[in-house]
Order: sequence, then structure tokens, then C-alpha cells
Amino acid sequence: MIAEAALARYGLTASAELLNVSENETYLVHGPGASQTVLRVHRLDYHPPGAIPSELAWLDALRTEAGVRTPRVIPAADGSRVVTVPDPSGGPDRDCVLFEFLPGREPREDDLVTDFEPLGALTARMHRHARAWTRPPGFVRFHWDTPAAFGADGAPGRWGDWRLAPGVGPAERSVLERLETTLRERLRRYGSGPERYGLIHADLRLANLLVDDGVSVIDFDDCGFGWYLYDLGAALSFFEHLPEVPEVIDAWVRGYRSVADLPAADEAEIWTFVLFRRLLLTAWIGSHPAVDIAASLGAGYTAGSCALAEQYLSTHT
Repeated sequence: MIAEAALARYGLTASAELLNVSENETYLVHGPGASQTVLRVHRLDYHPPGAIPSELAWLDALRTEAGVRTPRVIPAADGSRVVTVPDPSGGPDRDCVLFEFLPGREPREDDLVTDFEPLGALTARMHRHARAWTRPPGFVRFHWDTPAAFGADGAPGRWGDWRLAPGVGPAERSVLERLETTLRERLRRYGSGPERYGLIHADLRLANLLVDDGVSVIDFDDCGFGWYLYDLGAALSFFEHLPEVPEVIDAWVRGYRSVADLPAADEAEIWTFVLFRRLLLTAWIGSHPAVDIAASLGAGYTAGSCALAEQYLSTHT
């Protein structure tokens, strides 16, 4: 078992309980000296060399320099922060990282307004830090721009092609192609100057937030360079259709503006990033049929994406 082989590198005689399989495998570690730790076994062929240490560098800097609660990285017995272990079944070697376990609960969908105002403030602190931070030599992370989202030069986007998602027939394809065209054009006009585009978490969905006496942020595996407002679009993942979302967005904006400026021109494009993320997730569902949440959402998510696209296109074209 890969997890057990990785734990041996930490000098731990412990058991690993599988918590989640989405992209990576995440385990809760039990045993002497291993209490309150989480092991992440990375997927294959997702990150270029140097990307995982770069992620961990920003995670550390946010905690020590910006007061953002992030999990500490626990080094292996030899001091390594990323350990590479052979797959006992003969597959390729896998990269693994051990983190401390942070307490808290996922924000509740029945009280999102309460949680999203502090989340807005926290996101502003992360963005303020990203704008000022001097990244270490060799820092490398990917981009969440339109080629990454929708593909370029005949290659699909990072999460696949939304056209292959369940429930995409001719009518759905027509609506979503209009959406993609509009998003590309609005984002081109919006621009990617340093005031709007930089290092972001890129996956601040509810599952990656822990509410206790504040908000903690976990799972920086998708962090990279993108539009700052994409972090809000990601935070609304999988419930963009709820009627209270406009109120939730207002709470996030209030929190953000308590820490940093958010110009009116940026606020006007919030729904552009909500739909940008939604179309990315539609592609993700199509390319991850074995993941539980993708299988459960299926064609219904595509139908919801079309309904939201129609609403957006009625006011943004």
C-alpha cells in the first residue's frame, strides 16, 4: 500500500484511513506519534517538477506572514517535505506529503451568508499577500487562464472538454458554446494585469474550508496563477444555482472590502467568474466519472449549467 510505504519514511508505525479520493488520495493517519495528521498521496502526471514544493512554500508563507490558518507540513525522518515512494503494485513512484490535521467544520449550505463574510476577508488577505510576496527561486505553478479552462490549439482544457460531459446534446452544446465565447471575450477585455491576475488558491470550495473560531484553508493542490475573482467563483462551486447566492456574494464582497479594495469594475464581473468556474466543473464532471460527486451530479449539473448560462447571457452580451 502506497500510504503505508510513505508513512515508513516518516518513521511511523501507523495505519492510514482513506478519507477521500477525488484527484489525490487523502488519508487520516492513526497511531503512536501520528495523531492529528493527514497524508496526501498525489495523483500522477498533474504537476511539473518543483510544483509541489512551490505549493508548500506559499502555504507556509501565508501562515507565517499573512496570518492565514493553513496546515503545517510535517517533514519526513530525513527532513524531506515531499517524499517519493515506489508503488508496491509495480506502478510509477508517487509523491506524498504529510500535514497536520486542522479542526473545524465545513461551512453549512443553510448558513452561507454568515460564513462568507469572513471568507471574503480571508481571501483578501491571501490576495494582498500574493501581490506583495517575493516568490522563492524555482517557484512554479500552472495557470488558470482561458487556454487552461477551455483548451487551445486542439488540446483540451486541464479538466477536459465540457462537450464530453454527461447530458450535453445539441441544445446544451449550443447554449454552452455561446457561454464559452462570451466568457473568452469578457475575460479578454477584463485583462490579466497584476491588479487582477496573480497567485490564487483556485479551489476555495466548501470542502477546503474549515470553520472553527475563524476560517482555515486546506488543500492548495490547485493553487496557481489566475484571476483573483476566480477564488470567489470556486468558493461557490456546486451551489451556484441556489436562490441565496446573490446574498452570499454580497456578504463575501463586504468581507473582502473590509481588508482590501474591490473596484466596481471588478465587482461587475463576479458572475463572469461564477460561470467560468461552472463551465470548468462541467468539464471536470465529464472527465471524472468514477469520482463520487461527479457521478452523483451527472447530467443534472449540465442542465443547471445551461440554465445559469441562459440567465448570464441575457445580461452579459
